[in-house]
Amino acid sequence: MELMSVLSDVYFPAAVFFACVTASAVLFLIIGIKLGGMIFSAGMKNRVKTERADAVRRSRAVLTGQMAEQISPVLPGFPVNPAEARFIGKPVDFIAFTGLSSGSVSEVVFVEVKSGSSRLSPVEESLKEAVKAGRVRYEEFRVPV
Repeated sequence: MELMSVLSDVYFPAAVFFACVTASAVLFLIIGIKLGGMIFSAGMKNRVKTERADAVRRSRAVLTGQMAEQISPVLPGFPVNPAEARFIGKPVDFIAFTGLSSGSVSEVVFVEVKSGSSRLSPVEESLKEAVKAGRVRYEEFRVPV
């Protein structure tokens, strides 16, 4: 009996200690998960708010640019006669045929409309360089009958 008493005196405190450590670990794990979730949730709310504001700003810029493209021929300073300009949209906004209204085209002009601090896209830049270098031609295609 004395051996059982000694063993229980040794193992019981160890078991209680192990149970306390395990319970503490589980409690800290639960607190950590809850706290981490709250921090993540708060961060996501802020991120969503920031990204929505950015999306609205970009959307407004795109709409402003599209509106500017459409009304630019009637604005002061448009580089060609609006009656001679044709809207294309991509890869250039307008192609103007100088002299078209008088019946004899003397020049073909590519017009790209930009607003704010927008820049030429790589495709628009390459078109500009092709025109400057004279890499422009006229083709006639006849439909086979």
